[in-house]
Amino acid sequence: MEELVELKQQLMQARPNGWDDLPDIPLYMDQVVSYLSRQMAGFWEGDGLTSAMINNYIKDGLLERANGKKYGQEHLAYLTAICALKQVMSVREMKVLTTVGREMRAPEKQFEYFCRYLDEAMSETARHIDENTTDHDLPKLVLDLAMRSYANMVACHQALAVLAQRTGHEDLLKKKK
Repeated sequence: MEELVELKQQLMQARPNGWDDLPDIPLYMDQVVSYLSRQMAGFWEGDGLTSAMINNYIKDGLLERANGKKYGQEHLAYLTAICALKQVMSVREMKVLTTVGREMRAPEKQFEYFCRYLDEAMSETARHIDENTTDHDLPKLVLDLAMRSYANMVACHQALAVLAQRTGHEDLLKKKK
């Protein structure tokens, strides 16, 4: 099936730029939004970040404030990760993960870690897709992918709760009043 061949190729090839390929000059907000739409091209069409979303991530403490009105490599790295993580995690959950990450390693190392795991996950999903799936078997593929996503989400949320508890960040998961 031609569409599945294209999907498999996209999953095998589409990757965000690594740390060394992020712009090394600070960008203004509109440039950041434009860059991120290209950075995540092919992943989530029409579901990118807006300037309002970025401002909310800053207010929620998920992202550091801009330096003046300019955003650097660290901002772009975190926003790239947020684009992927927001598909499966709440802001509070992302904050636990990024807070622990900041305590453990430098932003460049965190981003390399993120990119490596994104690459592995995308490649594994691509390997799982049989491009010779027939129309008759397409619902089975969709259900299989959905159930894998569900199982991974359940495991992710439980592991995140353990991480928050073990690192003393349970308070980040609690809703604000």
